[in-house]
Amino acid sequence: MKDVLDLNLVTAHIKKGGIIAYPTEGVWGIGCDPYNEASVKIILHLKDREVGKGLVLVASDLGQIENLVQPLPINAQKLLKASCPGPDTWLIPDSNQVIPSWIKGNFATVAVRVSQHSLVKSICEKVGLLVSTSANPSGSDPALSSEQVENYFGDKNILIVPGELGDQQKPSRIRDLMSKEVIRN
Repeated sequence: MKDVLDLNLVTAHIKKGGIIAYPTEGVWGIGCDPYNEASVKIILHLKDREVGKGLVLVASDLGQIENLVQPLPINAQKLLKASCPGPDTWLIPDSNQVIPSWIKGNFATVAVRVSQHSLVKSICEKVGLLVSTSANPSGSDPALSSEQVENYFGDKNILIVPGELGDQQKPSRIRDLMSKEVIRN
């Protein structure tokens, strides 16, 4: 694993199909280009996670998910605008089928968080949407440091983007946008 803060190098790594580990609002995440199926499969393999469970995407602003937001009812759009950026991950209907199945899994919705973490926002401003799943094998506690990421994944060609965690104490809360139900608190 290599520790790098140069955002141009991080961007190039992601664009060529690479995996990154990075601090988020509450835990360390691993991510890649969500439209690169091979990269997503590597993350799923590293985490020992089934594709059917889906993955979270992170964005720098609502403009990056305009194709998901535009078809929504006005009240749902207003709720998103009022809560973003923020710590909530929203399950948003993918009525236009713009997000790949390897991201949505067995669902008709896509999990998206508009990040308030400055480093995550900067990465997304350069590369667009990014897979953002906790940096841990399934069943293990999420990583809270880059050292813990290294302990979990060893030398797997993951580029570590140094930085500090945000002020959340756990992974993001997941809420269904249409029902407003809390799926994970």
